[in-house]
Amino acid sequence: MTEPLSPNTKAILLLTAPLITGRGKKSGDLLTPGEYKKLAKHLVGLGAKPADLLTSAADQLFGDCHRVIDKARLERLLARGFLLSQAVERWHARAIWVVSRADGAYPQRLKKRLREDSPAVLYGCGDRKILDGGGLAVVGSRNVDNALIEYTQKIGRLAASAGHTLVSGGARGIDQAAMRGALEAGGKVTGVLADSLERSAMQREHRNMLLEDQLVLISPYDPSAGFNVGQAMQRNKLIYALADAALVVSADLRRGGTWAGASEQLEKLHLVPVFVRRVEGGSPGLDGLAKKGALAWPEPVGADGLNAVLATPVPERVPSLGQTQLYFASRQEGADEVRDAESPAFGSNASVPPSRDQPELSAADELFTTVRALVLRLVRKRMKAAEVARGLGVTAPQAQEWLKRLAEEGVLEKSKKDARYSVSETRLSESDGSGEQTAMTRPAGSRE
Repeated sequence: MTEPLSPNTKAILLLTAPLITGRGKKSGDLLTPGEYKKLAKHLVGLGAKPADLLTSAADQLFGDCHRVIDKARLERLLARGFLLSQAVERWHARAIWVVSRADGAYPQRLKKRLREDSPAVLYGCGDRKILDGGGLAVVGSRNVDNALIEYTQKIGRLAASAGHTLVSGGARGIDQAAMRGALEAGGKVTGVLADSLERSAMQREHRNMLLEDQLVLISPYDPSAGFNVGQAMQRNKLIYALADAALVVSADLRRGGTWAGASEQLEKLHLVPVFVRRVEGGSPGLDGLAKKGALAWPEPVGADGLNAVLATPVPERVPSLGQTQLYFASRQEGADEVRDAESPAFGSNASVPPSRDQPELSAADELFTTVRALVLRLVRKRMKAAEVARGLGVTAPQAQEWLKRLAEEGVLEKSKKDARYSVSETRLSESDGSGEQTAMTRPAGSRE
C-alpha cells in the first residue's frame, strides 16, 4: 500500500521530476541535481523548506530565491500540479511509492553516507525497511558465460543462507544472477535500477517476491524512464551505499559501468570494502581494481565466513603493498610469475625452491612465510592490529591471529600500553644489512 505524498516531496517532484505519464516530452526546465542542491541550501539558509514554495506566501520566497534559480522558471515548474496528480495516480496503481530526502521514511543509510549527494527523490516498490539493513553488494558484467552465472547464483544463495540482504543493480548478467540466487534461496534482495522501475515492478516473476516483502526495487529516476548510460553510472554509488561490503565478479578494464562504479568507490567514496573474484590466470579488469585497492574475495563458507567478510574495515587509502600482493599471490600458483617491482622480497621469498637441507614447506607454512615477509615490510612504524588488517586486505580476526603468532616467535613486539605492534629489536639486529630479514623470513621449525 502506498502512502500520500508529503508536501515537501510534492514540491521536490515538481521541481526535479519529469513526471512521465505517456508520450509527452520531458520538460527542459527541470532542475538538475546540482541546481536543486543549491536551491535546497538556499532555502535552509532562509529558514524555509521546499513545501513553502507551494503556499500562498510563496511569491516572496520566489523573489528571495531568484539569484539561485530564476523566478519564472520556478513558477513554471511548480505549476505542473495536474501532471503530478496524473503521475501519482499511475504510481499508486502499480504500488510504487515515492519518498524525498525531506521525509523521515527516506533510507537513512543513503542520507548518512551520501549526505547532500543522496538522490533528492527515490522511487520504489516493496518493503522499504530492507533498505537500511545493509548486506552484500554483488556487481559485474552483462555478458558472461553460464559458469560465471552459476558461480554468482551461489554467492546469492550464500547471502540468503547467512541472513544478509543481497544488493545489486538489476541488470542482466551478473546482477540478475546474484539476485535470482538469493531470492530462490528465500533471502531478501534490494535491486537498485537505472531505468524501467515500473516495468520491473510489474513483471510476474517479481510480483510475489514484492508482495511477500522479500524484494524491494528502487530507482532515483522516474519509474517510466528508459535506459541511459549516464543514469546507470550515477546509480552505482547507491548500490555500494546500501551495502556493508561489495564483490565485483567481473569487470572490463577501464570501461563500463562496473569498472566506473568500483573505481569511484575505491578512489573517492570509500563507503565499503570492495572485493574482487579470484581468477586463475588473471583478469585485466579485476587485476586493475586490485591495484586500486580492491581485496581478494576469500570465498567464504557458511554464515560465519560471510559475517567476517562483511565486518571487514574499509581501507582508508590504497595500500599498494599488502592488498595488491596478496591478490596476485592468491591467483597464481607460481610466485615466481608475479611481476611486482615494488616487492622484490615477495618474489624472492616465495619462489626459492627448497634445498636438500631445507624440507619442503607445507601449504600453510609457505603461506605464513609470505605473510611474515609482508608484515615486516608493512610494520615500518608501530601499528595497531586493525591498521595491519587494512594494509594486508584481510579481516581483523585473521590479522590478529597472524600478529599473535609473530609475537610468540619474537618477530614482533606488542606494546602493553597501546596494543601497537613493532618489529622486535632483537630481530632487527639479525638483519643482514641488505634490507631483507633473514631468520625472520624462515618458517618456524625450518632448518638453517
